[in-house]
Amino acid sequence: MPLVLASTSRYRRELLQRLALPFECARPEVDETPLSGEAPLDLAVRLAAAKAADVAARHPGAWVIGSDQVADLEGRPLGKPGTVDAACAQLAAMAGRTVRFHTALNLTRNGESFAALDLTEVRFRHLDAAEIARYVAAEQPLDCAGSFKCEGLGISLFEAIDSRDPTALVGLPLIALCGLLRRAGFRVP
Repeated sequence: MPLVLASTSRYRRELLQRLALPFECARPEVDETPLSGEAPLDLAVRLAAAKAADVAARHPGAWVIGSDQVADLEGRPLGKPGTVDAACAQLAAMAGRTVRFHTALNLTRNGESFAALDLTEVRFRHLDAAEIARYVAAEQPLDCAGSFKCEGLGISLFEAIDSRDPTALVGLPLIALCGLLRRAGFRVP
């Protein structure tokens, strides 16, 4: 069965490669701007479904994986910082706090759809401005929600990570995805 990842994220692509299933990637054309008053969880669910639907419309007959992750700091969504200054500001705001990461999955084909959610909570340790600046300079996490890469040096910023799936924080919860793929008829492993 054809499988398409509705993403150009190298992080999601690398995670999906772990499952040893043939797939291709396609860029979803979706406006990721939060709706007025939209909660972080609702934003993640809406965007995962929209990404899958957009790419599925261009790949009839293929199963399409849509995924989105939204960092939630006390009910406020945090996006990808894009700049060094924004990354430093995000990390300063999260220092000493717990941030929730909502990761939504949607697997779609010809109007049929399966969905899953993952919640990961990250407890940041207290960070000073010099630590934050050194980290951002070292890893340049400008394309990552929450301004860190937990699979790299970003792990040094935390007191704890509470999650059912260690891949969820990177952006594609493989445990949940395997369940959706099996429901769709894929043989994993």
